[in-house]
Amino acid sequence: MGEIGTKRWNFGANEVVERSSSLSIREYLHTLISNLDAGDSRPIIPLGHGDPSPFPSFSTDPSAVEAICDSVRSTKFNNYSSASGIPVARKAVAEYLSRDLSYKISPNDVHITAGCLQAIEILISALATPGANILLPRPTYPMYDSRASLSQLEVRYFDLLPENGWDVDLDAVEALADDKTVAIVLINPCNPCGNVFSRQHLQKISETACKLGILVIADEVYDHFAFGDKPFVSMAEFAEIVPVILFGAISKRWFVPGWRLGWMVTLDPHSIMKDSGFLQTLTNVLNMSTDAATFIQGAVPDIVGNTKEEFFSSKLEMVKECAELCYEEIMKIPCITCPCKPEGSMFTMVKLNLSLLEDISDDLDFCCKLAKEESMIILPGRAVGLKNWLRITFAVEHELLIDGFSRIKNFAQRHSKKQQP
Repeated sequence: MGEIGTKRWNFGANEVVERSSSLSIREYLHTLISNLDAGDSRPIIPLGHGDPSPFPSFSTDPSAVEAICDSVRSTKFNNYSSASGIPVARKAVAEYLSRDLSYKISPNDVHITAGCLQAIEILISALATPGANILLPRPTYPMYDSRASLSQLEVRYFDLLPENGWDVDLDAVEALADDKTVAIVLINPCNPCGNVFSRQHLQKISETACKLGILVIADEVYDHFAFGDKPFVSMAEFAEIVPVILFGAISKRWFVPGWRLGWMVTLDPHSIMKDSGFLQTLTNVLNMSTDAATFIQGAVPDIVGNTKEEFFSSKLEMVKECAELCYEEIMKIPCITCPCKPEGSMFTMVKLNLSLLEDISDDLDFCCKLAKEESMIILPGRAVGLKNWLRITFAVEHELLIDGFSRIKNFAQRHSKKQQP
């Protein structure tokens, strides 16, 4: 037995994985949860994670549940799926997306994935050639950072400009790119900023990407969550200018993130991805990946076909009311500033003014102490790339949001710098 204790083993911690996992939102949420006071009898208010599905007001449509049940009962979808998904699901997603476009998407260009996250994993793996780099927005959805780090794909950050409604700094994009830049990521409507890009700005982005010879990755998982003055326009409308890979899912619009059903759509009308060989690489990675659950794929035609518009409009109105309440309440708290009223997604970014606070060193310290003192979780901005900012999720029950901002006000008052006599 003594020999086992002294023997040298040829495995251990993987530093690349350790470094990559440290970038995830889950790691930050775990830290904040560990700071909660177990003796606090108040309910925890979770404004740090974008999952409204546990709340009764955001339950999914009964027709979607019936579609899942019917799919299971049919026994038609107990088989393995093909790498890109079963034909009925691909066709249903193509038709669903085409409703809002000026042209029809082919089912052959749709690849069903186990949520939008798997689409990110597959695409990043396909892009990660030696020496390559990718352009990510700052602030960002950090899973792109994590997967790029794990695949040893260099990340270069361009800023979203709060003073310009969180538009892309296109001058910075051009300065960052070189002949090893493979793609730019665009999240619209935006997690974490809550903005929606205008058609004119999307066209400028696509023209810039074309000039640089790079792919546009359009993360549109919040595609119908636009409730401000700007309507949502898909980057798919600009595929004639630049090749686009589109991400989406049923997770947000139907409030079912746990169903893990997403898609990746390759929009390549000029065969640029095909002729370069990248499309075959993507197919090869898909062939090495797992598949979305087949019975959920089988339910997709009925999910997208049977859900009435009233369900979507009522939920969007609810999210809009929550966003307006969030913005109004933020304006009442001196130490945080929201540069733009949220107009899409389920989030907003607010700037933390540390000069107005006592005993708060930075955004993480603010969030840890808020968790401990007020039994409330919001995400420090550093988790999405902006130190001394905060990301607030507003898609929760109305009463919970009111209670949450009352707690933030109490916390801010308690830690405010005292006026000198």
